[in-house]
Amino acid sequence: MGLPALEFSDCCLDSPHFRETLKSHEAELDKTNKFIKELIKDGKSLITALKNLSSAKRKFADSLNEFKFQCIGDAETDDEMCIARSLQEFATVLRNLEDERIRMIENASEVLITPLEKFRKEQIGAAKEAKKKYDKETEKYCGILEKHLNLSSKKKESQLQEADSQVDLVRQHFYEVSLEYVFKVQEVQERKMFEFVEPLLAFLQGLFTFYHHGYELAKDFGDFKTQLTISIQNTRNRFEGTRSEVESLMKKMKENPLEHKTISPYTMEGYLYVQEKRHFGTSWVKHYCTYQRDSKQITMVPFDQKSGGKGGEDESVTLKSCTRRKTDSIEKRFCFDVEAVDRPGVITMQALSEEDRRLWMEAMDGREPVYNSNKDSQSEGTAQLDSIGFSIIRKCIHAVETRGINEQGLYRIVGVNSRVQKLLSVLMDPKTASETETDICAEWEIKTITSALKTYLRMLPGPLMMYQFQRSFIKAAKLENQESRVSEIHSLVHRLPEKNRQMLQLLMNHLANVANNHKQNLMTVANLGVVFGPTLLRPQEETVAAIMDIKFQNIVIEILIENHEKIFNTVPDMPLTNAQLHLSRKKSSDSKPPSCSERPLTLFHTVQSTEKQEQRNSIINSSLESVSSNPNSILNSSSSLQPNMNSSDPDLAVVKPTRPNSLPPNPSPTSPLSPSWPMFSAPSSPMPTSSTSSDSSPVSTPFRKAKALYACKAEHDSELSFTAGTVFDNAECPSASTAIFTATPKPRAPPPVTWALPLAARHIFSLLLLLP
Repeated sequence: MGLPALEFSDCCLDSPHFRETLKSHEAELDKTNKFIKELIKDGKSLITALKNLSSAKRKFADSLNEFKFQCIGDAETDDEMCIARSLQEFATVLRNLEDERIRMIENASEVLITPLEKFRKEQIGAAKEAKKKYDKETEKYCGILEKHLNLSSKKKESQLQEADSQVDLVRQHFYEVSLEYVFKVQEVQERKMFEFVEPLLAFLQGLFTFYHHGYELAKDFGDFKTQLTISIQNTRNRFEGTRSEVESLMKKMKENPLEHKTISPYTMEGYLYVQEKRHFGTSWVKHYCTYQRDSKQITMVPFDQKSGGKGGEDESVTLKSCTRRKTDSIEKRFCFDVEAVDRPGVITMQALSEEDRRLWMEAMDGREPVYNSNKDSQSEGTAQLDSIGFSIIRKCIHAVETRGINEQGLYRIVGVNSRVQKLLSVLMDPKTASETETDICAEWEIKTITSALKTYLRMLPGPLMMYQFQRSFIKAAKLENQESRVSEIHSLVHRLPEKNRQMLQLLMNHLANVANNHKQNLMTVANLGVVFGPTLLRPQEETVAAIMDIKFQNIVIEILIENHEKIFNTVPDMPLTNAQLHLSRKKSSDSKPPSCSERPLTLFHTVQSTEKQEQRNSIINSSLESVSSNPNSILNSSSSLQPNMNSSDPDLAVVKPTRPNSLPPNPSPTSPLSPSWPMFSAPSSPMPTSSTSSDSSPVSTPFRKAKALYACKAEHDSELSFTAGTVFDNAECPSASTAIFTATPKPRAPPPVTWALPLAARHIFSLLLLLP
């Protein structure tokens, strides 16, 4: 129930009911007054707490803004850059939010505290003052009334009338004060309904404005939040792959640390204890020593891991000799003496073990230490980029795209290893591979097929994107903007050997199809990059730094998948130079048999006249006859060929690339060193030619240089057939050769013919190559 109304007519009667009603109104005013005082106190505490909260959040934002992520490696992925930038973005959002909070706090004092205090003082205070006046007038009126009623009736009439007039005046004044007090009480009761609640509404409005501003900030932050979420997930996926690789490397290092030593610029390095003579005797000081065999420089850095710092200045000396210290000549074990050119006396050193001393002794004795370079985990030579390899990949892709393109975790979920090996053995069987069937039986699970595809790619002698291009692809992925990354990778892909590029295109087209169905199989482009990055672009040396670059390998694969149509179907903007073409073809000799066009010296010319053509053909044919008739005429044949090679015929164009710096220790069946090397047809498009030149290395000692000539004729896809002649120079470089191509018009429908050197002549060539 609410308060009863105060009637002005009751002021005159001043009845007990009126007084009780007035008391209830007064009690309500006191209650309101106390509540407002508590509310003002709590409001001030809230404002102080908000200021402290804002200050704490600002400090938190400053801490976020000051911290900078440091990644492992010399560059960051886009995802890592997004994550690194996230702290600054968080700080900016928090600062903007706190700016709005400060505005709300400043307004809170004006819209909440000040109006409440004003209402309490002006309205409730005025009602209290009116009450005091009313109580005073009540007491005065009651006192005069009692005094007036106590007057004796025997008083003079004039005195009685004067007393009545005075009482009437006091009563009238009391009545007016009573009316004013009742009016004020009711006014305050009515005013508190809006003047008390209105400041609270204004405060809440400011609070809502603050939260609305936060909502707007959240909306603006939404795009970055989505990007950051994706980046975090991608980074997490890469971390899982990187962690497993690092853990695997750690286990290998635990099992056999010597086989995984880092390739160092120094011949030998490690900790040695060096004997130093002091006033009180001798002491053994721990040094980190390095030795460079070429310069014979020994550098000694005093360092102790326990103290965590250097114990003196570095010292570098030139090695003169190194002698093993006999066990009975010194109390310490594993010691050896070193004599220096630029330091008098003998330096006695103690190795960490007998094996360590042996390695130091071998290094300082001039013998190279045994470094174990990273070996491919898969057996080399079991898989090739040949017709069988392409058939296997196509069959696997066809099976995946027709039966399992929507399977969740495609290529991420691995199959049972025994089943995978069994499927590979079936697919790699030449009898099975020669069949025209392009589908794999339904008995094989999709995860087994996908694992077989990945395993076959890992079984190649080298990664599909080749060791020599690995660093270039990584550098391309580290470029600042996406356009330059795509352009550089586009150029690098077209520097790959033809078969590598064809296989890569086949694979990328398939992975793009897989990524297009990511809503079903959950394999996005980023997930496919995590799966195929280490397989297609693995480094040659297995180190932690190389493992940290796996994330950039993944990015390269992502770019290839997303831009596969442009990269594989268009030519790069910057054309490749002749040297780049020769370099890429020379480095790919281990992955495909060398063709005639890849030999170091190749001459191309077109037919200008029948006479000239017949003359050249006669030279080649006579050389062939001389080879088959008399082996001793080989040298004469090569000599007779020399003037033609050195002639200045303007129709001849010569391409002579740089000879390889090193030779393989054991020639492969496809190597030019092998006597059973088969003939190969010339490529469909000849290599670009350079300006006319002649052989700059003529034979100086005929009896120490054996040269042989052979000819081959092969079917060609164009309207020209080629005759090729090759001269081997075993004395100068066993792999160096000179090839001559003569183009002749090709009949419209000739039978496929391949001319190979007779077996006897090839054996003669082998014997000649062994001549001193």
